[in-house]
Amino acid sequence: MKLNYKRTILAGFAFFLISAFWQAYDTIVPLILTNKYDLAQSFSGAIMALDNVFAVFLLPIFGNLSDRTNTKYGRRTPYIVIGTVCAATFFSLIGVTNHLWSFVLILLLSLLSMASFRSPAVALMPDITVKPLRSKGNAIINLMGTLGGIIILLLAGPFKTSEAGKTDFTAYILTVCGVMLAALLVFVFTVREKSWADDMQKASALLEPEAETSPNKKGKLSKSQLTSLILILASVALWYIGYNAITSKYSVYASNFLNISYSTTLLIAQAAAVICYIPAGIIASKIGRRKTILIGVVLLFTSFFGAAFIREGAPVLIMTVLFALAGVGWATINVNSFPMVVELAGAADTGKFTGYYYTASMAAQIVTPVLSGTLMDVFGNVWGLSRPAYEVLFPYAAVFCALAFVTMMFVKHGDSKIEAKKGIEALDVD
Repeated sequence: MKLNYKRTILAGFAFFLISAFWQAYDTIVPLILTNKYDLAQSFSGAIMALDNVFAVFLLPIFGNLSDRTNTKYGRRTPYIVIGTVCAATFFSLIGVTNHLWSFVLILLLSLLSMASFRSPAVALMPDITVKPLRSKGNAIINLMGTLGGIIILLLAGPFKTSEAGKTDFTAYILTVCGVMLAALLVFVFTVREKSWADDMQKASALLEPEAETSPNKKGKLSKSQLTSLILILASVALWYIGYNAITSKYSVYASNFLNISYSTTLLIAQAAAVICYIPAGIIASKIGRRKTILIGVVLLFTSFFGAAFIREGAPVLIMTVLFALAGVGWATINVNSFPMVVELAGAADTGKFTGYYYTASMAAQIVTPVLSGTLMDVFGNVWGLSRPAYEVLFPYAAVFCALAFVTMMFVKHGDSKIEAKKGIEALDVD
């Protein structure tokens, strides 16, 4: 039994275009808000947080809706196509409007469009991949998303998006929308969701002949399974609270506390994560997802705990190594956590459970920048400092990683045993 890499990569073009959008959004929307409309950082930050707020409520809704959809093109494809076209159309307009309120309205429509198909797009992978191979499949999906982000990041250079005071990003935005639509065309002309999902059902029937694998089967969780689902989602929220605190605050921490450049260490972490995506999926297939995730949490905790002792003047290499370790830990966690959630879903509930996963992660990303920043301000006052207590940041992240380890220890469901079945290889068709 092996993963059909060709199909997974082609399905991954949906996540490719999603990541392309968010990379562009994070790159130029803050610049437009501050350079073009002269908004204060507080108001700019509030607008930038809208995507996470929408995600908490809308991703489960659209995931559930796609579960109930039945068309000749499949359950997820209509949402991906319509959502992408709408998002690209609205996003292309934000560069040409000159009024703040019309800009915000168009931005909201863009965010709503993106929210309409994120859960369906991510749910497509488990729809076409048998349970034991979903960690490997998720690794490919993450790589496709990373590729989309990298391409958009590279395009920022020729379009000079970082030019001081720049207010006109129209050409860059239109190019990004073109990349999104090009990826959608690849998806539409190559992905055969309906037949691929049927092949997955046949493969699942060979793996688990005693189980009901109908695409209309809803998951009926036992009390123990429900407890595991809650614990997995709690773990997701906890490690995102720790990890996102670092990614959202490290630029300030490095510049104001360590007096070093922050970009290299963050790139090292991303590079380490990319390198480890596929190995993380392979390791999980050997020792199980839960054990692999626990190893990743330990690596993340070790990195943050070690970084808490770094002070100005310490060799930059030490922080670089610690961030590389964090990247390895994050890849190990990220590749395997989503498959554990959808492992508990019935075939008709995959989109809804995908929404649960993203609700937990997005809620954490809303909470942690505010919570970590507040703690730094509070301890700065308590300790009588004339600055925020930056020293709190890495211990804060380490504590939440430790809590995630505890909750994950009690998870009893969500892993998948791999049992080779005669004839299963025959279903790996191109």
